[in-house]
Amino acid sequence: MTTDARQDASPARLIAGGEASLGIEFGSTRIKACLIGPGAEVLAVGGHEWENELVAGRWSYPLEAVWSGLQAAYAELAAECEARHGARPTGFAAIGVSAMMHGYLAFDAAGELLVPFRTWRNTSTGPAATELTAALGFNIPLRWSVAHLYQAVLDGEEHVGRIASLTTLAGYVHRALTGRSVLGVGDASGMFPIDPETGGYDAGRLARADELVGARMPGLRLSALLPEVLPAGAGAGALTAAGALLLDPSGGLRPGIPFCPPEGDAGTGMVATGAVAPRTGNVSVGTSVFAMVVLERALADVHPEIDVVATPDGAAVAMVHCNNGASELGAWAVVFREFAGALGGGRPIDADEVFGVLMRAALEGEADGGGLLGYNFLSGEPIAGLEAGRPLVARTPGSRLTLANFMRTQLYGVFATLALGMEVLAGEGVGVDRMSAHGGVFRTPVVAQRVLAAVLGVPVGVEASASEGGAWGIAVLAGYLREASALSLPDYLAQRVFAHASSSVEEPHAADVAGFRRYLERFRAGLDIERAAVAALNDDPEEGER
Repeated sequence: MTTDARQDASPARLIAGGEASLGIEFGSTRIKACLIGPGAEVLAVGGHEWENELVAGRWSYPLEAVWSGLQAAYAELAAECEARHGARPTGFAAIGVSAMMHGYLAFDAAGELLVPFRTWRNTSTGPAATELTAALGFNIPLRWSVAHLYQAVLDGEEHVGRIASLTTLAGYVHRALTGRSVLGVGDASGMFPIDPETGGYDAGRLARADELVGARMPGLRLSALLPEVLPAGAGAGALTAAGALLLDPSGGLRPGIPFCPPEGDAGTGMVATGAVAPRTGNVSVGTSVFAMVVLERALADVHPEIDVVATPDGAAVAMVHCNNGASELGAWAVVFREFAGALGGGRPIDADEVFGVLMRAALEGEADGGGLLGYNFLSGEPIAGLEAGRPLVARTPGSRLTLANFMRTQLYGVFATLALGMEVLAGEGVGVDRMSAHGGVFRTPVVAQRVLAAVLGVPVGVEASASEGGAWGIAVLAGYLREASALSLPDYLAQRVFAHASSSVEEPHAADVAGFRRYLERFRAGLDIERAAVAALNDDPEEGER
């Protein structure tokens, strides 16, 4: 079937004929499956909620939850295909897997996990990150896989001598489904620095890292542990018979389906917003918040606030990553929903309705939040210099405490740490013409988009597809397998995916920009309050050991 014929086919024909592309993403709170047609239109979705947990003082997810959650999300997608379109999938044009970047998944020679999965959220790798950054002349953030490994080496952890392979969450799932240990270049750039000229790991820095590791653990070589790196559009294996049963235990899915390289959530977010060319960028908002700006040139200096990672096709990207995002905002929405339910005699109150009311109230608040301060730090925040966090609301007796000011402050809190990191990029002369945004916080039209425009000082666009996020982005990368020989990734996105896409753009409002600047100065000065709270409030014995 030709491309035009595929695009003209009905959803039922695409699904029954195996012509749709499947994207799977493991987010921090939700596992999502998204099925798209050849024009990137969404045909069906499925999802499953999950949560990280503290295991021996470290944030983790059990691998059993990876598979039970994936199967639940896939089953929901397959059921929606049948209910909406009258066809149940038995095959796909291609499949892609995406997940939270970074972290630490270490396996022995038999493929057994040696220690519980250590996620990006852990901040216990400070000594390793500091030493690696100095030795490599490249910022190695706390959450990067190489920092986790080297910290385990420094700590003399027993399992280190038995490591046969390292990978990310996306790489682990991809390997289980296809038998291939590979990563997309974007995901790999969160394990170890990438050379933009070769598209692979930086050979010189990898040799230096091998020296550091080998000096403390003779015989252990990082270079022998890392997955192979592949660019967007490269074939990354096919679904095995065992993998088909892992994904669909009912046995309805056939093996042999091609896979695109597994990617991290940063890369799929860039694809989902069409931001993969120089002077474009995107902001992803979830449990964490991060901004990605595709660079025109290398940064002049090493900055602890800035990661240098890669797009799925290997272009250098400056990344400002904040560990804490919209979780505290969501927690307050739950409180207000409970209050609304109590007023209503206990009748169920729609969560989206409550969230929308609160978000719209934020636009009625004073531009600087009326003197209030909100800190969303549920965990440590390296950009703010915090090893641990305590969510806080602070104000002076003269502050104007209203619902509108409170909600504007909570929204500012989501983005304030991001603003601190973006100041560093501005000092490097990094320019961006427009930022695109995605994440659930943008489901309420205009509000978070307008606030983010004020924070960044540039127009912010939200695509109509943005609510599907990275699951849609990795499905697009799976669809790109068929077009990669003819089109670059930027051209594919521009010509095939976003050529007729609808989007809304919010320009920065001068009053909002000035108000946020005043708020940010208070926020920066008030970080001492946060440090004092961390020192004073420690009722979690496991956290105290980290």
